[in-house]
Amino acid sequence: MENLFKFSATQYVYDIKGVKIGGQPGQYPTVMIGSIFYHGDKIVEDQKEGIFNKSEAEKLLNNEAELSDKLGNPRIIDVVGSFPNAFIKYIDFIVEAVDSPFLIDGTTDSVRIAGLKHAAEIGVIDRAIYNSITPEIKKEELEAIKESRIKTAILLTLNSKNPTLQGRMEALECLLKIAKEAGVQQFLVDTTIIDIPDPGVCAKAIYLEKEKYGYPAGCGAHNAVDRWRQIKKLEPNVKLIATTVANIFPIVLGANFALYGPIKNAPEAYEMMAIADAYVSYAMSQEFKIKPESKIHPITRVFRK
Repeated sequence: MENLFKFSATQYVYDIKGVKIGGQPGQYPTVMIGSIFYHGDKIVEDQKEGIFNKSEAEKLLNNEAELSDKLGNPRIIDVVGSFPNAFIKYIDFIVEAVDSPFLIDGTTDSVRIAGLKHAAEIGVIDRAIYNSITPEIKKEELEAIKESRIKTAILLTLNSKNPTLQGRMEALECLLKIAKEAGVQQFLVDTTIIDIPDPGVCAKAIYLEKEKYGYPAGCGAHNAVDRWRQIKKLEPNVKLIATTVANIFPIVLGANFALYGPIKNAPEAYEMMAIADAYVSYAMSQEFKIKPESKIHPITRVFRK
């Protein structure tokens, strides 16, 4: 390890239906992953039946698409669901509404399996990313993953017995073995927000993972701020500042994707991430002559608005 930014290990870059994710810092822009149809999402009218306001859902997706085009950060849609039939309806809507890759992010294994099987049946498994494989994953779920032939999965480095930096790295070793046995070929490492102060630990875990293995990595740093109950007692702008710091900290240490939370937060999330990407890209080009390999990148968009 010679320096803070350029990793020694060969860095994997995956092309998921046109969205490139991975690489050295500054090589490709951070991929933005926003959630839709999650518990409490106001556009959902009946969570069990999968009834939702389609026009509002389209507005959210179109708004994010405009931000992605304007600022240069590609996107993946995090499709969340709590009931199998509803989840299938959400997936059907998303694959028709957008061309982007999407996460199969059911709240239980039965919901995820239903979504996985449906994605395979309708021929969109190449756009799907399984979220997620954990160390405690059940045999039935692994068999469904293998049968679906899904290529990409998020590996959640959750170590309930040892929720430390070292514990996350130990969990990753186990996860890589499990995922490979299930036929997964492309690994996205989520270093797992568990507690309020975790963005720093998760960012360091991203750095260590990429230095050792080189797989694309990231986390949902916003979760740490959302769990911080006392922040509600402070000024409204304090939460935005805290979320900004939490989200960009992993980017500085090499993250390739950001699970930024509800898609309704896209305006703030994209602005902060694009600026961070532009700064990192400029530093990498000066020190290591690493320039963006994607035609669209925040470095060419942010300062020319």
